[in-house]
Amino acid sequence: MDICWKLLATTFFLSVLSVAYSIPLRTDRNDVLKKEDTTYLGGNLILREKEEMVNKVLMDLKHKEISSARTSGRFAPMEHFFRAKPLIDQSKVFDILRKMPKGAALHLHDYAIVSVEWLVKNATYLPYCYICFTPTNRVRFHFAKTQPAPQDSDCFEWILLDTFRKQLSDVTEFDNSLIRNLTLFTENPEVAYPSQKAVWERFEDIFIASSGLISYAPVFKAYFYEGLKELYEDNVQYLELRAMLPEVYELDGTTHHEEWLMAVYQDVLQQFVAGHPGFLGGKIIFTGPRFSDVYIIKETVNMAMNLSRKFPDTFAGFDLVGNEDMGGTLLEYKDALLIPSEIGFNLTYFFHAGETDWQGTPIDENMMDALLFNTSRLGHAYALARHPVVKEMSRKMDVPVEVCPISNQVLMLVSNLQNHPAATLMAEGYPMVISSDDPSIFGAKGISYDFYEAFMGLGGMRADLKLLKQLCMNSIRYSALSQEEKEKAMDSWQEKWDEFLSEVLNIL
Repeated sequence: MDICWKLLATTFFLSVLSVAYSIPLRTDRNDVLKKEDTTYLGGNLILREKEEMVNKVLMDLKHKEISSARTSGRFAPMEHFFRAKPLIDQSKVFDILRKMPKGAALHLHDYAIVSVEWLVKNATYLPYCYICFTPTNRVRFHFAKTQPAPQDSDCFEWILLDTFRKQLSDVTEFDNSLIRNLTLFTENPEVAYPSQKAVWERFEDIFIASSGLISYAPVFKAYFYEGLKELYEDNVQYLELRAMLPEVYELDGTTHHEEWLMAVYQDVLQQFVAGHPGFLGGKIIFTGPRFSDVYIIKETVNMAMNLSRKFPDTFAGFDLVGNEDMGGTLLEYKDALLIPSEIGFNLTYFFHAGETDWQGTPIDENMMDALLFNTSRLGHAYALARHPVVKEMSRKMDVPVEVCPISNQVLMLVSNLQNHPAATLMAEGYPMVISSDDPSIFGAKGISYDFYEAFMGLGGMRADLKLLKQLCMNSIRYSALSQEEKEKAMDSWQEKWDEFLSEVLNIL
């Protein structure tokens, strides 16, 4: 009898187990796919008729491009951007993305927004431009009426560029060498930059080299105007620029400081908006170097509050910049960063955080501390996917990630952009925006290249126009604009979006 009951019980258990394992097989897989699609960033958007038509065009091109890449083995997001750029330039998907109104560019740095070709062909041809060649085959620039004295062990002799060029047999090749000196671009990046340390050292040296040109007052103003122009031509309607507000100098040696620079930014923005219909302006996020002592950061935070009072319409907030792995943590700077709240001042933070591969280190905790300091956005947050509690915390706070795919690849956080952790965030519908960080140093312009890498690489085969539309709308939603300004910006963007849809359909 006992044996019969045991057999019966075993039979019942196996039948239940069989049913349990067969349930997924009977589940409608289309329902699962639809659920994944709606979970995706932008998945809840409903496309209008004209958007559906453009989406079909876009997705046909995307599928052809990916199908071709799977056959040839060459897919731009899988390759280093320096090799992928020619592929992207030939892409019909990229052609459409360039035409698309992108809303706001929310993560760009002051001395890396203008193509290096413009800088070399304009700034270095101005009168009184001196150059020096360092022992490491790098360059430095300075404007002066008379030959500058040697400054340090790197610059033993300054040469007037106008005189130097007259002695050359091939000025074009010399100018090209200057361009190479002011970008990271190289045909063999793995050889040129064998480690993160090597690429960051070169990256930081480029900022030092270009600063001699850009921080000359006449160039500074023209540079910012040209940067706005390049963004405008890339169909960006608004900018939030991270700026250290470094010392700017005149030909006679006179120097200008933070308030003067803010006034220039404000004036140039107003001038540009007046002459370019549809461009909505911009704001400045003042930045301090994250490798400074606490007392320096305290001074910088106090300066930020002062600038906020004096330029309420142009000043957006504060951030710390530099190689996160090598700099101080946000926790180390807490005494400085808590100053505004302790005196009842509302200083908005936009912290870089999580731009690291070093999981479990104090640097890896910057994202958590950024949220505890009430940051409005997370710059890069490359490591966010490894921190589920912090990720959930940021989602509840509605704090988006500023994703800069090309920067993360060039600075060696990731090689194949299909493996970028933001791909997971995108699939989960996590709030994010796309920007380009330092496009001129990477040999790019505007933010279209990063949109391409995000759409094709991070988004995969199924990401469509809904993703792109959501990213564009997010850029306005998560900007530092007031609510009234956001509503106006969204209306302006929607008008351009409708024009874009018509343009795509008219070129068929």
